[in-house]
Amino acid sequence: MTLIRSGADSYVSAHGDTSYGVEHYDLALTYALRRNHLDARATLTVVAHEPLQRIDLDLQHLHVDKVLVDGRPAKHSHLRGRLSVRLLHELPAGGRVEVVVLYSGNPKPIRKRHLGTAGWEELEDGVIVAGQPHGAPSWFPCNDRPSDKASYFIEVTTSSDYVVVANGELAASTRHGRTTTWAYRQDEPMAPYLATVQIGKYEVQEVDGAPVPTRLVAPRRLRERLDDAFGRQADMIATFEKLFGPYPFSGYTVVVTDDDLEIPLESQSLSTFGANLVRSDWGAVRLVAHELSHQWFGNCLTATSWKDIWLHEGFACYSEWLWSEECGEDTTHERAVAHWEKLSDLPQDLQLSDPGPDLMFDDRVYKRGALCLHALRLTVGDETFFDVLRGWVAEHRNGGVETADFTSFVEARAGGGVRALFRAWLDELELPPLPPRR
Repeated sequence: MTLIRSGADSYVSAHGDTSYGVEHYDLALTYALRRNHLDARATLTVVAHEPLQRIDLDLQHLHVDKVLVDGRPAKHSHLRGRLSVRLLHELPAGGRVEVVVLYSGNPKPIRKRHLGTAGWEELEDGVIVAGQPHGAPSWFPCNDRPSDKASYFIEVTTSSDYVVVANGELAASTRHGRTTTWAYRQDEPMAPYLATVQIGKYEVQEVDGAPVPTRLVAPRRLRERLDDAFGRQADMIATFEKLFGPYPFSGYTVVVTDDDLEIPLESQSLSTFGANLVRSDWGAVRLVAHELSHQWFGNCLTATSWKDIWLHEGFACYSEWLWSEECGEDTTHERAVAHWEKLSDLPQDLQLSDPGPDLMFDDRVYKRGALCLHALRLTVGDETFFDVLRGWVAEHRNGGVETADFTSFVEARAGGGVRALFRAWLDELELPPLPPRR
């Protein structure tokens, strides 16, 4: 009998299973806003990585009504957030099976010690889904590990008074009187934590001049203020395409909720901001750059393990500094020097390459990761540095990455002289000095 995994990643315990992968999720949700009630059907195309007699999925707080395996009812148990499905016969390594889960209930965020809450959450008048890092099982059964990327088709039926936004491109919007069904297709592989649904009384505005189809989705009351934060969204995409390579998805959507949010939310092909961030000051604009850059670093290239979170957040923080120089604020080097001085006064107890679950979202991971990239840039020069970034994205497009992949990639293109630099910035606790500026 196949052993039940207690979790594929030590940072997010009891989530994910490495014995199989999901190739495609087809999610059909019917959601009643006033009752916060979900009736749903999830169809998963599963491929075995080793011989399997059962498949263990992540699903929390919701009731499983029925499970089918290749169209036939299957025995299952649902305990402590793990849905164990008994297969009809042993599935050999490389074999595929279709698992259908019918489920219902009142979705709510998942709370974990050290990581806080994440998942499906009610707004004053709508819904957001904040999946990072453990919120996906709050609304659909999944293999919740960042290394298991799949394509998605997400269909949501809800009151016609509301607009629904999900990952990827809108495939159809069909009104049935009081309800409307919104269907989105995300063909590029996506980790479960990046899947999202946003529901609100929104208007959709197209952004002119962007290199890819770009939309701003926001309440009517904020329409006249959107340019304060997002007026240069088209220029920002064009700048990042020049620095990192082509935008990795078919389009980009920004959702602005009617509520205030503590932080913006990252998801694939889509970012979500609170109304409080519709401002023109650098504190708000830098977050617009940060979330956009995650489309390259975090969404297209996704760390296979949460210990390598700096490959997302360090790159996104450095993108803020790059945009700062592009838009006429402080130069990238000025930002780097200022943040190095701040970090030098903080405790020197963080290992960037493996910060641990308590510190994975510590601001030092973001800033030290960005400083590591700036140190690399100062060492190898601008031409080599940006060639490396574009090549890194191109070679690992739509895949999973690890810190060792990045350091090996850089060494192959910039020489072994960067090995000591990476060891100092990634593996040692003491903050290294920045190399002299060329």
